[in-house]
Amino acid sequence: MANPDALATVEGPLYAARKGVYPKKVDGHFRRLKWLIMAVTLAIYYGTPWIRWDRGPYAPDQAVLVDLANRRFYMFQIEIWPHEFYYVAGLLIMAGIGLFLVTSAVGRAWCGYACPQTVWTDLFQHVDRLIDGDRNAQIRLANGPWTAEKIGKRALKYGLYLAIAFWTGGAWIMYFADAPTLTREFWTGEAAYVAYATVGVLTATTFVLGGFMREQVCIYMCPWPRIQTAMMDEKSLLVTYKDWRGEPRGSLKTALAHPGSVGDCVDCNQCVAVCPTGIDIRTGPQIGCITCALCIDACDKVMAQVGRPRGLIDYCALDDVAVERAGGTAQPVLKTLLRPRLMVYLAIWCAIGLAMLFTLGQRTRLDLAVQHERSPLYVQLSDGMIRNNYTLKLRNMEARPRKVAISVSGLPGAQLWTETGSREKASQRVEMTISPDSVTRVRLFVAAPAKGPARQDFTIATQGRDGDPRGDSDTIQFDRPEA
Repeated sequence: MANPDALATVEGPLYAARKGVYPKKVDGHFRRLKWLIMAVTLAIYYGTPWIRWDRGPYAPDQAVLVDLANRRFYMFQIEIWPHEFYYVAGLLIMAGIGLFLVTSAVGRAWCGYACPQTVWTDLFQHVDRLIDGDRNAQIRLANGPWTAEKIGKRALKYGLYLAIAFWTGGAWIMYFADAPTLTREFWTGEAAYVAYATVGVLTATTFVLGGFMREQVCIYMCPWPRIQTAMMDEKSLLVTYKDWRGEPRGSLKTALAHPGSVGDCVDCNQCVAVCPTGIDIRTGPQIGCITCALCIDACDKVMAQVGRPRGLIDYCALDDVAVERAGGTAQPVLKTLLRPRLMVYLAIWCAIGLAMLFTLGQRTRLDLAVQHERSPLYVQLSDGMIRNNYTLKLRNMEARPRKVAISVSGLPGAQLWTETGSREKASQRVEMTISPDSVTRVRLFVAAPAKGPARQDFTIATQGRDGDPRGDSDTIQFDRPEA
């Protein structure tokens, strides 16, 4: 057990206060890629609820809708019922394996480009530059006194933060109800209380996490940096400072005065200035690096200005680090990515996706569940035949009424009718119409000759009579008196 006296001698705070991070504007391939991904992801998030999709007169026309009231999930032509939740589970599994694949290939690229925290933080940082200016202007304003100009800029900036955060929370609730209708109800005060509460919570969290906590979420709150190391190996591409090329650091003036005395790094700190989490990649891999590669853009620009080859900071696997340090040449990126581990992840991911597509294409939209009524177990009719009663649950998963035929097999001489029919009109098949997008209960009477086993298995089946002929079936028992 640790000595209490020794523990008492530990000095220093248990928590380090946040230091402001003011990323500098940079241009380059990876910055433009971040712009593209941010634009696409935000367009998808804010715009998807407004896309219309015609499913006929009996279903909602919103392309993506989580209809909690009716327990449905719509995604364009796909409709998921509660008993088909395994499709949602499959999508979650695919998302998890996709993260494994991306992390094994290029480290925390998800964190650097597509994570919601990264996207909204990036958006808020652009607001900072719009209102306060670039890095140096932001630092001067933050350290300066509270003048009228500073108060005005802070008010405008926080107002834009709040508008973005409110828009973000408002867009989320649109996925759970018809977007135009909910928008009107929201602004007229007719929406449900939960809608206002949800928007309030999401507005507050977006405002705080994206506007103020930013890199602290990535470094302290998010569990992903701690998990990712289990999925990375020596061939995973990471943003790497090539110290064997850059050290010892020295200014361009020193390099010109004493050729060969310093490395390629001119110690300009541009890689630190552009980092959204404020780390120095030159100190090695660390939990604060989200692999956004903006430091690569900044370093490449400086290397071009001083006439040295690019790639002092670059994507590099640990195996390639050892090769380049020894003076060799790293293998091509494509060869690094096409390795067995990634191919296994990709094969599993594709297999799950193809299996889900196959089952979606093969599934019937007409389900049947049969329950044998036990009171009474059977009834002997006046003509000597034995009648059993069954309750059928017919689930029509299409947004239109369906004509359905109900028949039996495996029970010779059987006749059937429903409670709305009569024994005189009994036949070997019953046809009826069931309501759209609903479960219909039908009481079915089945009569068969008294001669036969006391307990006999047979099948009740349904078949569509309008368009799609596919149906469903259920095996049940027919009971007779003991011989």
